[in-house]
Amino acid sequence: MIDVCLLGTGGMMPLPYRALTSLMLRYGGSSVLVDCGEATQIQVRRRGWSFNPIDVILITHFHADHISGLPGMLLAMGNAERLEPVTIVGPKGIEHVVRSLCVIAPRLPFELKFIELDDSLQEQTLELVGLRIKAFKVNHNMLCYGYSFELDRAGKFDAEAAKALGLPVNLWNRLQHGEDVEFEGKVYTGDMVMGPARKGLKITYSTDTRPTAKIEEEAAGADIFICEGMYGEKDEESITKARDKKHMTMYEAAEIAAKAQPKELWLTHYSPSMIKPEQYTDEVRKIFPQTIICKDRRTVELKFID
Repeated sequence: MIDVCLLGTGGMMPLPYRALTSLMLRYGGSSVLVDCGEATQIQVRRRGWSFNPIDVILITHFHADHISGLPGMLLAMGNAERLEPVTIVGPKGIEHVVRSLCVIAPRLPFELKFIELDDSLQEQTLELVGLRIKAFKVNHNMLCYGYSFELDRAGKFDAEAAKALGLPVNLWNRLQHGEDVEFEGKVYTGDMVMGPARKGLKITYSTDTRPTAKIEEEAAGADIFICEGMYGEKDEESITKARDKKHMTMYEAAEIAAKAQPKELWLTHYSPSMIKPEQYTDEVRKIFPQTIICKDRRTVELKFID
């Protein structure tokens, strides 16, 4: 089970009714935060979630609306009596950028650890807090990454196979959890009593980019594909802005989803000039019917499907 909360849905600047884009995942007692613009900690508080369990912070790129709230967030975590180290992942230069921002938060009660993504690679995979996290390059006007989160699910335990092997019941649990066991001079492995792997959970997150084949590849099969829809207008000015500033329109995001076929497309990162993003719902759903024009703090609990 993974709890997913899109804390804010705004781009460029926070508004009284729309916070800056940030995502928070909760799994296995840990929280993962993706991006941290101004006042992100207010959205966490409004959602009723805690700062203390944030073990990992992922940064997509170094534009202010995605990282300038980090000192305040780290201070909020310290005030929540966080003592364990926090891992911060991001583009090349992440440690220097964060250390510079944290001049105004110099006495944190926990250690900061950094994972700097290798800019010579198109994608990298990390194993953090029980999740497989893939960082992949997108196409913005500075080095920028999207992230996919995957939680695998083992196959069903085959009790009949275990019985046929003559294994006593007290060994079944160890085999089910991937442990090898020895019985009567023979070694037994989990694959001998487990069925094929079942579908797990997947969330893909991408903002601040033009459409790319890699985003489509990562969104394929996702339970939730979270993507920017900076502009909803279809006029030439909005289309030109999207191209020049390397952002996406809602319709371009929907076209990616139509090819990738995630279960849902969540649009986010709206331009401050777009007062009512939901007015474009019908038009966008003509391209991909499972589109949701998100509002701040949209939350779901993703569960395995039997």
